Parts: sequence; C-alpha cells; structure tokens
Amino acid sequence: MLKLMFAAAASDSGKTSVTCGMLSLLSEMGMDPCAFKCGPDYIDPMFHRSVLGVDSHNIDLFMCDKARAKEMFRRYSAGHGACIVEGVMGYYDGLSGSNIRASACDVAETLDIPVVLIVRPKGTALTLAAVIRGLAEFRKPTHIKGVILNDCPEMIYRQFGPVYEKQTGIPVLGYIPHIEGASFKSRHLGLYTAGEIKDLTERIGKIKDAIKQGVDMDRLMKICGSEDIPAEACRTAPVDVSDRPVIAVARDEAFNFIYEESIDTIRDAGADISYFSPLHDGSVPDEASGIYIPGGYPELYAEELENNAAMRESIREAVLSGMPVIAECGGFLYLGKSLADREGVRYEMAGVLPGDAENGGRLVRFGYAELSADKDSMLIKAGERYPVHEFHYWDSTDNGSDLTAAKTLSARKWSCGFASETMYAGFPHLYMAGSPVMAERFVHAAHEFAGRKGNR
Repeated sequence: MLKLMFAAAASDSGKTSVTCGMLSLLSEMGMDPCAFKCGPDYIDPMFHRSVLGVDSHNIDLFMCDKARAKEMFRRYSAGHGACIVEGVMGYYDGLSGSNIRASACDVAETLDIPVVLIVRPKGTALTLAAVIRGLAEFRKPTHIKGVILNDCPEMIYRQFGPVYEKQTGIPVLGYIPHIEGASFKSRHLGLYTAGEIKDLTERIGKIKDAIKQGVDMDRLMKICGSEDIPAEACRTAPVDVSDRPVIAVARDEAFNFIYEESIDTIRDAGADISYFSPLHDGSVPDEASGIYIPGGYPELYAEELENNAAMRESIREAVLSGMPVIAECGGFLYLGKSLADREGVRYEMAGVLPGDAENGGRLVRFGYAELSADKDSMLIKAGERYPVHEFHYWDSTDNGSDLTAAKTLSARKWSCGFASETMYAGFPHLYMAGSPVMAERFVHAAHEFAGRKGNR
C-alpha cells in the first residue's frame, strides 16, 4: 500500500492540485486510492471526490482525539491500494503559532505516515536546500521522506535537484512544471467548489500527465510503501436496522459543507440518510424524522432559495412541528428571516429563526472554539464542552444566545446559537465524528419524533 502525506512550508504551494493529480494517476494505475484532508476544510475534499468518485475524509486533531483519528484513518483507508493525505497550511502550523497541535505534522506523527514536501523553487536556488533541511530537522524523528518541486522548469530540476538531495539527505522525487490553466481559483471562503469548475477533469488530467512524466513513481512507492490494511479488519459492528429513523440531509449547490465521516457516524448511531435539495426539491422527504442542513454558499443562491417557496414552507412546518433539526452556518442562515446576496439584495428565507443575514465584509469569529451550555438541549447538556469551528463572512442580526463559544487560546467568548430539545442552529460547525454522542442524541430525538409521527 502506498501511504503518504503531501505537505508544504506554506499555503499556496500547490498541495491540492498535486494531491488531485496524484490521485488521478493512482486511479489510472489501478491502485484504488483513497484521500484525506488535514483540518476542518470542506472544499479540498470535494476536489478529491471529483477525482475518485468516492468520499474523502477529514482528519482534524482539534475536533477529535488521536485515538478516534487513528480509528477513522484505518476504517477509511482499509482495502485501498493507496492513501494520500493532504496537509494544511505550513507543515508545523498548529492551533497556535507556538505549537504543532492539529498541524499537518501532528497528523503525520499520529498516523505514522511518511511526508513528501511540495515546494516551489521560484526565486531561490541553494537557499531552498536550507529550507528543506530546516523543515526536515526542525523536529525529530522526522516523517519527511521526500520532496517534489512544484511549478518548476525541467532545467531547474535537472540542475538543482541533485544539489538539494546532496545538501539535505532528502530524496528529490521529481518535478511538476508550470501548467497553464490548471490552477484552481479562490474566493471569500477559499477555492471555488469542484462542481463549479466546468473543465476540472481536463485540468486534473494535465496535472496527472505532468506527474507521470516528471515524478519517479517507482522511487516514491519504495519510500512510502507500507503493509495493506484488509477491509475486513475495519468493518464496523452491525447496528440493529429495525425501526431506524430517517435523517434528511440537505445537499446541493447551496449546502454542501459536509463531513462524510459525520454522516457515517449518524448511520452508526442507528439512522438512515435521505439526501434532498432545498434548491430543487419541493419538500422535505416524507419519510424524514430529522433534518440536517449543513453549511455552504446559500448567499450565492439566495434568489433561487426564495423562489422555492414550497421547500421553505415545508422546512418551516417540519421544524415548527418539533422535527429535530441541526442547521450549521449556511443552514442556520437559511432558517432565518432573510438573506442578502453579494450585491446586498435581500431575499426571504424559511423564517423559523428571527435573524436577517448579510455580508459582514470580512471573516467573522473565525477559527476553532469550544461550545458549551448552561442548560440541557438536544445535542449539548449543561456543563459539557465540544470542539467546533467557525468560518464565515456573512453574519446575522440575531445569532442566538443559548450557547457559549470560547476561544481555546484566549479569553474571548461570545453567546451564540439556538438550542432546544429539538434544535441546534448556529454558526459553529460541529464534527460529530469526533463527538459521536451528538449523533447518538440527534438520532434518539429523531427516533422519538418518528414514534410521535406514527401515532398521529
């Protein structure tokens, strides 16, 4: 089994494009690869999925503990011939500026996997050897086992690759030249989503061909090979399938910030999943006993969401009837009274919650936090604390006050969220794969609602 992490000295080094190109090549080679992303990123895994046709998963060591991370990594990599983990930010950049917690390095150490650095040689020569050597020797034992020169002319690779290898002792495994038109554009929350890039397959194909030509795959596989993980060793214990409630999960162009492993955690807790589209469908699925509306880009589709009045009314009726609901970030905005688009034009939303949302003009309450409550609710009981993260430009005139979010590395905290016996709605994103008790409580509430619905 080929198993490695692509990491870098800094963001914007090309980790996502190289990861996607490598996944495409490994698929072409018949190695049935799988993918992971370090940190809370929703968008990069969408690119992985577009290549593989299967789910990609997150490994986030703030949102879950190391034992759970290892368990999920083993579960989702079992039975595959290759596993690629995409790092986050700079290799050692962790929760704070002074430690490696939740960094790519922390994930590599936890999972015990080799790391290949993606570095851009532009604007430097021998100095790059010092950078590579510094990264490899900064922390011992090092997991850095190789280097790929990205956005690098072949002449530079031929001239300096052997120099870098001699000066650092780290194998230089190849190069990827500049590929015109193969980059992925960004906007306010990061990259455009994979579904919005019409020629994505063609772009990734160009990167794949460049890797095939410029990277020594035999050497890469020799350095980063490991024992296979049999699929049978990681099968989850069967759950009683009788009387399983159905959770309706919103999934379309507007709502797609979904952790696949959290959906599996809901299934593991005893529920079935039915996907629906607030943009295109007319109502919540009839069989639903719970609703999960994740984050996404509803501000880009505000007019279409308003125009689907039947769905807005269906959501409103379901929530007001007591159907359990989780609505995170963009899903939370959809439950509010109105939502302004990028031009400031305001559109009517579901009207379950009192807030009006508009562009805040900057990142609002960005980063990791811990969520707590003074009173019991569906997901969070009084005194409990759960890791969450926020990442949004839009804000609401009423963010709720049933919960408290607190930064872990400062004294900053704020009231947020609407929480009741049947609702969690707020900007903080949850990670139920790291806190399975939340999924269990959600499924229990849906099961109770299904019983009440059946007795009507």
